[in-house]
Amino acid sequence: MASVAPTGSTAPTSKALPADMQSPPERPLSHRFSINLRQSGIYVAFALIVALFTGLTGGQLLAPQNISNIMVQNSYILILAIGMILIIIAGHVDLSAGSVVAATGAVAAVLMVENHVPWPLAAGITVVVGALIGAWQGFWVAYFRIPAFIVTLAGMLLFRAVTLTILGNQGIGPFPDEVRTLANGFTEGYLGNIRLGALGGADVVTLLVGAASVAGIVATQWRARAARLRYRQQVDALPVFVAKLAAASAVVMFILVQLARFKNLPWVLILLTALSLGYTLMTNRTIFGRHIYAVGGNVHAAMLSGIKVSWVTFWIFVNMGVLAAVAGIIFAGRLNQAGPTAGINFELDAIAAAFIGGAAVQGGVGKVAGAITGGLIMGVINNGMSLIGSPSERVMLVKGLVLLAAVAFDVWSKRRAGATR
Repeated sequence: MASVAPTGSTAPTSKALPADMQSPPERPLSHRFSINLRQSGIYVAFALIVALFTGLTGGQLLAPQNISNIMVQNSYILILAIGMILIIIAGHVDLSAGSVVAATGAVAAVLMVENHVPWPLAAGITVVVGALIGAWQGFWVAYFRIPAFIVTLAGMLLFRAVTLTILGNQGIGPFPDEVRTLANGFTEGYLGNIRLGALGGADVVTLLVGAASVAGIVATQWRARAARLRYRQQVDALPVFVAKLAAASAVVMFILVQLARFKNLPWVLILLTALSLGYTLMTNRTIFGRHIYAVGGNVHAAMLSGIKVSWVTFWIFVNMGVLAAVAGIIFAGRLNQAGPTAGINFELDAIAAAFIGGAAVQGGVGKVAGAITGGLIMGVINNGMSLIGSPSERVMLVKGLVLLAAVAFDVWSKRRAGATR
C-alpha cells in the first residue's frame, strides 16, 4: 500500500543527501573594525610608550642618532628573544642564555685574539660550540624529561664557571675590525646621499631599503587579506585596512629615514632583520614551526597526533644555543673584549621581551614579531629613562611593573575568553 505524504508537507522529488555530505551554508563576508588586544595590544602599548617618552625627552627619543643607538644597543637582546620565544611557545624556559653568551664570547676571543684564527672560521666554530651547548641542555630536557627550568638553571652556573675558567677572570681583546664593524658599524654610502629638504642629507641605500620594506609589508598584508576573504573569514573594511597599512608603513619609513639621516644602515640591524624574517617564515609556514605551537598548546595531543615531541624540544634548545653564540659574538665585538661578567641578566631581558610581546605563560602562543616588539619596549624604557636622568633603581622598577602587567593581561584575557564560551 502506497504511503501518503502528511497534510501540509511536500513529498521530496529526490533523495536527500546524508548530513555529512551536504555542503555547509556559505557565511556572509564580514567586514569590521576591531582591535584584538591579545594580538595587537602590544603594538598599541609600544606606540603609547614611544609617545610618552618622546614628550618627556622633548623629542630626543626619536632623534636620528638615538634611534640608531636603540637598535644597536639592544641587538643582542633581540637576537636572544627570537630563540627564547620559540622555547616559551613550546612550554619551556631557558635561564642559561646569558651565561652561554659569555661562554661563547670567551671562545670567540680565545680563537680570534689569542690564536689569531681568521674571524669567519672562528665565528663558525663559536656557533658550533653554541649548538653543542644547546644540544647538551636539550638532551636532558627532551630525553630525560628533566624540567627545562632545572636544566638551564644548572647551565647558568655551569657555563658561567666555564667562562671564568676560559678567561681566567680577566677580559680578552681587542677583536678584529670586522667583528667590531658587525657589532657597531654601518654600511658604506654606496650610492651617496640625497637632500631631503629641511631634514638634510640621507643615505640613498637606506632609503631604498625603506621603500622596499614598505612594498613588502603592503604586498604581504594584501595577500593575507585576500586569502582570508577567499575563506570567508572576518576582515577589516577596506578603508580601515588601508589606514592600518598606511600607519605601519609610515612607522617603518620614519625609522629608516632617521637612520639614513644619522649615518647608514647598521650591519647588526641587517643581521637582525634577516633573522626576524627567517624565523617568522619558519614559525608561520613550515611543519616544524607548527609542531612547536602544537607541543606548547597540548603536548599530549601532539604526541597522539604523531609529532615527535622530544625531537622538537631538542632542536629548539640547539637553536637557542646557536642564537646565544651569535649574540655572544655581537656583544663581545661591541665591547671589543670578552669579559667574565658578560651576559649577566640577559636571559631575564629575553624572557621579559617574549612575555611582554604576547607569549603565553602556559605555552602555545607567541610570535617572533611580538618578541622583537617586547624587546624594543624594554630598550625604549631603558633609553628614555636614561635621557630624563632616572636612577637605575627606578628603571628596574618600571621594567618590572611592565613585565607584571603583560603577564597579568595574558592571564586576564584567558580567563575572560573562558568565561565567554
